[in-house]
Amino acid sequence: MTATLIQNANTVVAWDDSRQRHVYMRNTDVAFRDGQIVHVGAGFTAGPDCEIVDGRGMMVMPGLVDIHSHLIHEPINKGYTDETGSAGLYNSNLYEYMPTMDGDAEAAPHQLTLACAELLMSGVTTVVDMSIVHQHWLDILAKSGLRAYVAPMFRSARWFTRNGHLVEYDWNEKAGYDGLERALELIDLAQKHESGRLQGMLCPAQIDTCTADLLRDSHAEARRRKIGWQTHAAQSLPEFHEITRRHGLTPVQWLHSLGVLDRASIVGHGIFVDDHPNTHWSTATDLSILAETGASVAHCPTVFMRRGMALRDFGRYRRAGINLGIGTDTYPHNMIEEMRHVGYLARLMAQTPRATTTGDVFHAATAGGAHALGRTDIGRIAVGARADIVLVDMTHHLMRPSRDPMRSLVYAAADRAVHTVYIDGRRVVHQGEVASLDYRSAAAEVDEAQRRAEALVPERDLVGHRSAQEMSPLSFDMA
Repeated sequence: MTATLIQNANTVVAWDDSRQRHVYMRNTDVAFRDGQIVHVGAGFTAGPDCEIVDGRGMMVMPGLVDIHSHLIHEPINKGYTDETGSAGLYNSNLYEYMPTMDGDAEAAPHQLTLACAELLMSGVTTVVDMSIVHQHWLDILAKSGLRAYVAPMFRSARWFTRNGHLVEYDWNEKAGYDGLERALELIDLAQKHESGRLQGMLCPAQIDTCTADLLRDSHAEARRRKIGWQTHAAQSLPEFHEITRRHGLTPVQWLHSLGVLDRASIVGHGIFVDDHPNTHWSTATDLSILAETGASVAHCPTVFMRRGMALRDFGRYRRAGINLGIGTDTYPHNMIEEMRHVGYLARLMAQTPRATTTGDVFHAATAGGAHALGRTDIGRIAVGARADIVLVDMTHHLMRPSRDPMRSLVYAAADRAVHTVYIDGRRVVHQGEVASLDYRSAAAEVDEAQRRAEALVPERDLVGHRSAQEMSPLSFDMA
């Protein structure tokens, strides 16, 4: 296969294996062949079959790893759930508002297409997609070029609220196991896919909607198959109170008691731990449990910032020895903006600018996410790693001044400076555009789907059969 040489890149965010961290290298070559990086440094000799890419004015960085997203569900919520939250449920959006805006089967492939394009254009090369099973799921993921982990969600109960302050659960244990079987079938298809970029992860949806047996059995099956396992836990105060009411343990402690926390387990969100100031619990052991078991936390700040909630705090979790990865979770599926929010929110919650560094945040978005997925061949620019590579245009006006190009990217330019993206050595974004997906048409289709969903809001709202306008008023009155 033809080699590709990114020649004389202005800056390369390279991996220093001896220190297990990223470092800057200036005026550096990066070469790859057969989907694998074969050279990082000066003086690569290009053969006659080598494609040469001019790296002058570019920052070369590893592709970003998004370990928690809901691609088929979230794009339709734009403009609807930005400012919603139940006053009687500690401002959570999960139980009263989220179920009322739900895309139909016709919308699903368009939502997935749009979200995949957003990810690619923000430098994401690997994603964990926790969604419902859809017939076009694997085809669109493969077409996008992403390295994707398919994580079909399943659960033993659905949650709902009739009054906006009490969460109820409709239990059906058989449905949970049926969902597990369907998930395994789809994961088998993903892992046999001809693209070679699709894998699977088991995802019992939420800690409070799954029985202890379903959590344990799905975890055991994940270990038997040597695949990842992830659940939502410690993501809301209603959930925290529900689990402590049922078991006398915090969500993290209950997962630990079930034996499902280990190095291949991911806790989605992990915000409301025992020593969070809003839980007022009697212990302070949750962070040490996460560190000692080796479980990772998928940190997704944007969706919680909208409700006035936050992890306390990113730097504190790191200092406790917990591996953190980053997920987009919600719209926009923009990992660079998510990184910006990670850094700002960590400093705000810790009340100090020294809470974390941009380097720490970038580590979580790359090597930390790779670690959560049990991989050492992604999330880094190093010989032997997969050629998942992003070129950032340092001549873009928002990247200048470029004394510290990573800070310029995260705090100023974001996805607007992403020029080219390679996944497994194949170019999937060029000059900021995704050629494989018609995301503009998909965006128009999602817009229409939201209109259809709006008409169904009154019948989906169990609290008061309110209209979409009543549940989520527009920013301005109509003249």
